[in-house]
Amino acid sequence: MMENQQQNAPYAVAALVLGICSLVFGCFFVGLVCGIVGIILANKGLAAYNKQPELYKGFGMLKAGKIISVLGVIFGAIYIVYYVIAVAIIGSAGFAWLEWMNMFS
Repeated sequence: MMENQQQNAPYAVAALVLGICSLVFGCFFVGLVCGIVGIILANKGLAAYNKQPELYKGFGMLKAGKIISVLGVIFGAIYIVYYVIAVAIIGSAGFAWLEWMNMFS
């Protein structure tokens, strides 16, 4: 007689991998996209798991994938804010330097 084997929850592995990628590539804009997609897939997987939890295993992977994806999105957003501020400061300093140089020419 065959045992009723449970399978991994839908999108559990994908959410976890995308969450890890969002942290690894967080200093690039790719990390933000990976994190958002990871959150979406984790939410879909959690919805499927909550409908029929007896069919699936891997609830921990879903939760970990969602948490890591959220952290990746937060770090990605912080990096974007940092990047925009750095570009604004460097840009304004560059323009001031050009004006200063034009005074002597």
